[in-house]
Amino acid sequence: MSTSTRALINPPAIHPAPGFSHISIAEPGRIAYIAGQVALAPDFSVRGGDDLGEQTRAAMENVKLALDAIGATWDDVVRRTIYTLRPTEYEVMTRAIEQVQGSDRHPAQTIVGVTGLAVDGLLIEIEVTVHLR
Repeated sequence: MSTSTRALINPPAIHPAPGFSHISIAEPGRIAYIAGQVALAPDFSVRGGDDLGEQTRAAMENVKLALDAIGATWDDVVRRTIYTLRPTEYEVMTRAIEQVQGSDRHPAQTIVGVTGLAVDGLLIEIEVTVHLR
């Protein structure tokens, strides 16, 4: 029977993670699971106000911070799940995502409409699965 371990990482540039870790890397196999990132600044203030595009950019910037912390790039992301209060505004989200990642190359993705997120004022949460080289 093989033993599986995991590494838990919380990059200091992302807001503190109360009750969860921002990144969990499964060993062996080198798959990283980045927890849903939102438009929160390190002081827990919501970035982007009521603008879905701005909140999407802010959440993706937090995803980028997590990717940087594990030495991964956007090309290493193999799956993305988006939870949002505005699921039909996928064009707004896509434009913002492409601005942050600098390309129109998207991994497999699911958009889930939700009635609320963990902090009042948040409109979107983005989680990704990463294949580490």
